[in-house]
Amino acid sequence: MTCLPCEIDQVATYLFNRGENIQAYNLLGAFPEHNGVKFVVWAPRALSVAVSGDFNGWPEGESARDHLYKVGSSGLWGGFIPEARVGQCYKYVVRGATGTYVMKADPFARSTELRPATASIVSAASEYCWGDQEWLIRRPAARANNYPLNIYEVHVGSWRRKPNGELLNWREFGERLAAYVRDMGYTHVELLPIMEHPLDASWGYQVSGFFAPTARFGKPDDLRYCIDHLHQNGIGVILDWVPAHFPRDLFALYCFDGLPLYEHSDKRLREQDNWGTLIFDYDRSEVRSFLMSSAFYWIEEFHADGFRFDAVSVMLYNNYGEDSFVPNIEGGRENLGAIKFIRELNERIEKKHPQVILCAEEATVWQDLTKPVSEGGLGFHYKWDMGWMHDTLDYFSTDHFYRPKIHNKISFAMSYAFSERFIKPLSHDEVVHGKRSLLDRMPGDYWRRFAGLRLLYLYMISHPGGKLLFMGAEFGQFIEWRYYEELEWFMLDFDKHRELHDFVRRLNYLYKNYPMFYEVDNNWEGFSWINPDDADNAVYSYWRRDSSGNYLIFLLNMIPRPLKNYVVGVPEAGSYSVLLDTDAAQWGGSGWLSRNEVPQKEVNTSANLVYNTDEMAWNGYARSLTLDLPPLAGLILKIDKQKG
Repeated sequence: MTCLPCEIDQVATYLFNRGENIQAYNLLGAFPEHNGVKFVVWAPRALSVAVSGDFNGWPEGESARDHLYKVGSSGLWGGFIPEARVGQCYKYVVRGATGTYVMKADPFARSTELRPATASIVSAASEYCWGDQEWLIRRPAARANNYPLNIYEVHVGSWRRKPNGELLNWREFGERLAAYVRDMGYTHVELLPIMEHPLDASWGYQVSGFFAPTARFGKPDDLRYCIDHLHQNGIGVILDWVPAHFPRDLFALYCFDGLPLYEHSDKRLREQDNWGTLIFDYDRSEVRSFLMSSAFYWIEEFHADGFRFDAVSVMLYNNYGEDSFVPNIEGGRENLGAIKFIRELNERIEKKHPQVILCAEEATVWQDLTKPVSEGGLGFHYKWDMGWMHDTLDYFSTDHFYRPKIHNKISFAMSYAFSERFIKPLSHDEVVHGKRSLLDRMPGDYWRRFAGLRLLYLYMISHPGGKLLFMGAEFGQFIEWRYYEELEWFMLDFDKHRELHDFVRRLNYLYKNYPMFYEVDNNWEGFSWINPDDADNAVYSYWRRDSSGNYLIFLLNMIPRPLKNYVVGVPEAGSYSVLLDTDAAQWGGSGWLSRNEVPQKEVNTSANLVYNTDEMAWNGYARSLTLDLPPLAGLILKIDKQKG
């Protein structure tokens, strides 16, 4: 058996070496041809590179004989093996700079073996026929900021499973998820990392295959079907992407040519001690080409609607999370190479795919993450609002009658709400590692916990910014998330959980159907406090407005006692009806308003409660409403202008 020389695209190679090749997956990897397979890999300091696989008996070390040819000074190795075929497994036998042999998976492999096996698989070009053209055309520009963004965060392996505990395949998962999400009224799903990874317990965040969907759920075209099906049901797909770090597994990127290559050469800068992973070297041109190509691959080959960049803080700062740091050339802590990479990638994506959403999980006070690169920003469209999340969960976890003392934990978020474009996340990270589930965090007895959770969800959905809720929280799973088993869907057999589920569905549809929730989301024209300072009563009141001037009023009573004859100022005279009452009996509440104000009538039906304004100035408004507030509950009021 002989490995033959092959042609390598010189322009693509030049761009790869310069860090400017955004489609390097067309240059490197395994490429089937009519009479064999071409292999191309980057290993600049390797003494030799051979290919070992099903087609030649898996030779190792010195016995490997199908040696690739070095491509000038580019660092590439390439060759053509006539005996290789589509579907066969392979690895590279890399003799590193120190003379040691190691078997490596292909960094650009498009398909891989099922774990615990780690070989790459020769994959033919996809012939999948997409049916989502209408969806792709209808997507708004990501920077428009006038569209609904309500995200259901999902871990594929533990959302649903087969009755025997086996994983769903991509097609089964896509069909079931699309039906569920469409029924629940979410606009997007966000999938925890679906790129190949060796360890289930990493939840996908320790990626070994940046171009390969994990084999746990089927083949790449099965994933294409999954995303296509979601799109055809009107659901966007955001992928969790991990350009910050990678695992130390010997078969993957770690010291790929015998020395640090994808990771930083300086030990002090390459190790993320908290996770035991390695940080990419963003100063190396080829690494930038690799990562940019990964992002474009998922956009162009799998029609991804967006990315959530994981661990952006780790990228932006040298030695993030440590007391000491290695200074950059300017003496600061910033990782200048990573900053340059982020700006370049985001600018390229926005220019070529302006409808693709770019979101940063970033936990510091870094300024202007969501400004365009042309205005000095990093070019993201959204940032996870970690401050809002921490303050909100601290507040809602606090005993009800202590809440007046921490009233500003809720109102504070609006002091910076428009400094960036935010997503309000109640994510997977908040229901693991002893933090408890959202329902279990709520103080009080069984009734108060559900009431508190409904109130939390109303607060989140009515706050400016996108929304994100992790799976299971929509029906009040009591236990923490377990990545190794499906959610406790049987909880829906119990009334309180089913009623909470119905409530979240109703809330999601209100959000989609009333532009006041989202249309003016980035300035004070779309939000105004009525009274943020009623700490004595632990009540917040505010309104949200759309671009046409229509508005909704929100009243949140954070303590489990009703308030009689509560006065709130309103923008104009008229009749205001209750659009939603989180305490209504149909959601599992006490039904306090219907029992005390309209006997024999149910709130939130066609017989809604209606309140008429008084000519009494209040909260800075010329007119006001006097109404009763149900216990530990929120109300949405809508003016009936025809009656006003």
